[in-house]
Amino acid sequence: MKMAGLQKEQEILPFLPIESVEFHVSRRDDMNCDYVRDISALDLSSRVTVDNPEDMELCRRLKAGTLARICVGRAGSRYRTETLLRFRADHAVAMDAVWSSVDESIVDKLGFVKVQTLVSNKDEYLTRPDRGRRFTQDTLAEIKKKCIHEPDIQIVVADGLSAPAINENLRDIYPIIVEGLTAKGYKTGTPIFVRFGRVATMDRISEALHARITILLVGERPGLATGESMGCYMAFEASTQKPESQRTVVSNIHKNGTPPVEAGAYIVSVAEIIMKCERSGVDLKL
Repeated sequence: MKMAGLQKEQEILPFLPIESVEFHVSRRDDMNCDYVRDISALDLSSRVTVDNPEDMELCRRLKAGTLARICVGRAGSRYRTETLLRFRADHAVAMDAVWSSVDESIVDKLGFVKVQTLVSNKDEYLTRPDRGRRFTQDTLAEIKKKCIHEPDIQIVVADGLSAPAINENLRDIYPIIVEGLTAKGYKTGTPIFVRFGRVATMDRISEALHARITILLVGERPGLATGESMGCYMAFEASTQKPESQRTVVSNIHKNGTPPVEAGAYIVSVAEIIMKCERSGVDLKL
């Protein structure tokens, strides 16, 4: 937001005292103008904006235990300007996550085979989820030609509904998973990246390569807490003939949830249990 100074800030945000939100106006060296810091940079984990709370310490403890927008106060019957602006900023992050694309140089460096579903663009991906679950026969033939058959563990990565989830987490979580599985003596397959992919693509890849366990890392649907959350779906002998309940799920993998390195180690331990029990999803008791 471009501004001339604090006076103009007060004109634009008359109901929001600048000192109450701790915005800092700083001059960029390369431009003769001032900018207000992005409101999304505010740490809300302990920020209480209720007027004269009965128990400030309790409010702070509640805030520290949840990402929900509590203890924010109000202006009459409405949100405070700060609360509304932060809501809109976080919503914009979620929208950007859905519409952005994976930096494919990441999967290239990690040695992934890249394929695409029947979807041709992002708009079709959002409006035709059924096409995001299937491949052409040529693509399935390419998978069979380029990838290892009958692996113990087949790792698949799909962009899903959050490309930033892949961009921010894959470089940390993937090596941990591969190293952990290799240390336990499992044969891992050729890693596959699926562009415009839904969760069910793991079933068709599993059937094509006859994998014992298939692990899918996918960008989760973003919310207002983060746009970088990754989910992991695991299934024993995944198949299009089995119900959705065949999958074991690890979710909320991101820096403010389960860190990717920690999640990678946990995924390896769960994969070992799945292999020993020869079952997954609701049939597996962890």
